[in-house]
Amino acid sequence: MKSILALYVAVLAMAALVAALPDRDRNQDIAMVTEDLRVQEALASGRFQEILGEGSLVAEFMGFAAKYKKVYNSIIELRYRFETFVKNFQLIEKTNKRGLTYKLGINKFADVSMDEFRRLHLGAKQEDCSATKGTHKVKSNAALPEKKDWRVDGIVSPVKDQAQCGSCWTFSTTGALESAHAQATGHMVLLSEQQLVDCAGAFNNFGCGGGLPSQAFEYIRYNGGIDTEEAYPYKAADGVCSFKVSSVGATVYDVVNITAYDEDELKDAVAFQRPASIAFEVIDGFSLYSSGVYSDPKCHSGPETVNHAVLAVGYDTTGDIPYWIIKNSWGADWGEKGYFKMEMGKNMCGIATCSSYPVVPEDLLR
Repeated sequence: MKSILALYVAVLAMAALVAALPDRDRNQDIAMVTEDLRVQEALASGRFQEILGEGSLVAEFMGFAAKYKKVYNSIIELRYRFETFVKNFQLIEKTNKRGLTYKLGINKFADVSMDEFRRLHLGAKQEDCSATKGTHKVKSNAALPEKKDWRVDGIVSPVKDQAQCGSCWTFSTTGALESAHAQATGHMVLLSEQQLVDCAGAFNNFGCGGGLPSQAFEYIRYNGGIDTEEAYPYKAADGVCSFKVSSVGATVYDVVNITAYDEDELKDAVAFQRPASIAFEVIDGFSLYSSGVYSDPKCHSGPETVNHAVLAVGYDTTGDIPYWIIKNSWGADWGEKGYFKMEMGKNMCGIATCSSYPVVPEDLLR
């Protein structure tokens, strides 16, 4: 309704301008105005075929734009997004024909290039995210279960969406602490990512520019807690610190770091302790993940290449390919309802390079 009203106002304004023109220019300008209004109406109503032409890929693109409520404000933007969509569409088809252990698919990022995605959705690479010697104590005499999924225990919070801000580290942090707090108290409390974006800079974090869960846990520990999400809502942008001690939803007693590259130690932690914050390298195509067990030899495994923090909530070794169950922060409409599976046993994409989990004061009472 608003777009139609805006077009109506634009028509009246254009008509007034044209009426003031000399007769010799009026016909030409009327045609130009009419064409411009036709283009604007096509953009506003999603009739992109009037600009891009007919074709199966145009039809796919129109369906995608309608599903995800995409808005393009100019012909230049529309053509760029369409060209990007076509490249991603071709990548999806090519990848899925290879018979890999995972599938790619059209999602809300299908009109976004990898360079743009990296800039808007991933954190900057961190200089030092690994622990040479971890502090997790492995249960040496305990047999590891073949599979574990903390979602079954009811201590994993709902999938959230970081939007266009490289704040994945904050969602990994809150996800781990929400689980730890729920496990220790029996109550799920959603915590504030925005507080970490705004307030944790002194602990070598950079808001929408990236950070580390282990450093965020330390901030929460020394700050005396983190506010609830309700009291300090997420804005997907850097802001001024507005922490209120009266709104604290959880605190951290200690931080447990897992030895770098030690996937067995990480598995022990996830099996017997709780979900753990982890990080890995996102490479081309991963943003379009749809289902299956992700594995790609092109990604790296060192601490200097990880660029996305997530939450390991479980694993499964009962099938042909063992895998991690990982909670992402790109919304519940991405991947497998906001989750993805990553091949286990190869430190795939650096999944065991930078791992940690929090200990809450309530743990001491258990």
